[in-house]
Amino acid sequence: MKQFFKFVFATIIGVLLCLIIFTFVILGFISSAKSDKKTQVEANSVLRLSLDYAIKERTSANPLSGIPFLNLSVKKTLGLNDILASIKRAKTDDNIKGIYLDESYMLSGQATTEEIRNALIDFKKSGKFIISYGEVYTQGAYYLASVADKVYINPKGIFEFRGFNSQYTFFKGALEKLGVEVQVIKVGTFKSAVEPFILDKMSDANRLQVNSYLGSLYDYFLTGISKSRKLNKDSLFNIADNLQIKYPEDALKYKLVDGLKYKDEILDELKQRSGIEKNDNLNLVELADYSEPDDTKDTNSNSRIAVIYASGDIGGGEGDDNSIGSEGISKAIRKARLDKKVKAVVLRINSPGGSSLASDVLWREVIMTKKVKPIIVSMGDVAASGGYYMACAADSIFAQPNTITGSIGIFALLPNMQNLFNQKLGVTFDGVKTGKFAGLGDISRPLNPAERTILQDQVNRGYLDFTTAVARGRNKTQKYIDSIGQGRVWTGSQALKIGLVDRLGNLQDAINAAASKAKITDYKLVNYPEQKSLLENFGSGISTEAKTYLMKQEMGENYRYYNDLKTILKFSGPQMRLPYTLDIR
Repeated sequence: MKQFFKFVFATIIGVLLCLIIFTFVILGFISSAKSDKKTQVEANSVLRLSLDYAIKERTSANPLSGIPFLNLSVKKTLGLNDILASIKRAKTDDNIKGIYLDESYMLSGQATTEEIRNALIDFKKSGKFIISYGEVYTQGAYYLASVADKVYINPKGIFEFRGFNSQYTFFKGALEKLGVEVQVIKVGTFKSAVEPFILDKMSDANRLQVNSYLGSLYDYFLTGISKSRKLNKDSLFNIADNLQIKYPEDALKYKLVDGLKYKDEILDELKQRSGIEKNDNLNLVELADYSEPDDTKDTNSNSRIAVIYASGDIGGGEGDDNSIGSEGISKAIRKARLDKKVKAVVLRINSPGGSSLASDVLWREVIMTKKVKPIIVSMGDVAASGGYYMACAADSIFAQPNTITGSIGIFALLPNMQNLFNQKLGVTFDGVKTGKFAGLGDISRPLNPAERTILQDQVNRGYLDFTTAVARGRNKTQKYIDSIGQGRVWTGSQALKIGLVDRLGNLQDAINAAASKAKITDYKLVNYPEQKSLLENFGSGISTEAKTYLMKQEMGENYRYYNDLKTILKFSGPQMRLPYTLDIR
């Protein structure tokens, strides 16, 4: 009995201690949030940009975001919205003399990089300097850095300039060894999402489309560097094609960088350029500290433009900052539509697609909104398949030249695990049913011809609905949309030529177009969906952040494969989804 009371007492003390610790943590965050005042920037300061993290569309309101589990050391990261706003603010801030790009790896997508790059180009119009330095330059990092006045690399650093590579993983052989057959029902010659499960190499159609869009992305990449560095584009192609840059001195020889320097030499140059004495401390301002929480227009106008952020895979439910829930985004669009102060809507899409049903639910909300007020789409890194289905009904669509879009197609996958169960594991099944199709979708056996016909008819109907919706939204014939559809992936530049988008531009361009169509000049921006408060985030936030952090720490770069597998396991019903996760290096 003594032992019992001993353990009960110890448990009570432990719970109380946990409650006290968590209370202090919450109070600390609340105190931090309340004291988040405008940063005081000293004269002759330099804004430091280090973008070595996956950049989301907007800054998370979750105070636990970026906190390593049990460490509680906060690394604040900004979303694209605040990064762009900070660069714009620095352009006219007299205390900011220039920008220091302290970079090596660029983990964001190409369209996101493009928006930041364009903001830096605009910043240079102020006459202020941009200095870039890295110990390692990946191709994405160098593309951003190439706009700088001076690009430096560590004398022993690594400079990658070898062309784009796109590689795919095929699981057919592994599945055969396990005794698993993947039964495919699809529409679209180019809808290659199913290929990893049924082939051991790329199909001819898939190879054709990848060559096409990869070539388009690479051409745009070389053109941008050519303009910034004043180098011949064909020469750049030959330098990469022959791998003529193996060491930092090669990058200097071919004028892709301006010097080989160590960090201390860079800091000395930053001091000299910003008017600081060599023996004094450099006034470096971190981007996260420089950002202000609200960069919307200060106006007394009752007019609003709603910016709705839709990022991630498309599925049912509420969703979150990393996924598009048909219920959550529908509420946001509906709220903007019914709000009389909101005169126009901008739908910011960064999504490879997902559930065809959820995509259709969101398409319907766009249709309903278009009837009462302007709705403009702005595409981020990816707006493909279900992401494009959401967009097609809008008044106008903006994309970046290196946005990935299109992929108008539909597919369904159903595993047949009979051989795995029967032959490998010795497991058998038996049962009764009241109708001959009651067992449709059973993974313990193969589809029979009648069941396959039913599923193929459903997918065919989904594809017809998809192409018809695009045809109506884009004022084209269904036959034409089918000819450029078939699951084919396009870049933003290509999509403009074939009529899938209206203009090349960024989010601000889309906002300007929305204001013009609504015939308003004085307005305030409002963002949807509304982000959760500190207390709403705390319970779910700490478990999600901790789990993700631990998995990334353990798995490293392999975490992305684990994440892709989790996404595949969520597939339910026909899918409007990009054929692959694009990671072009």
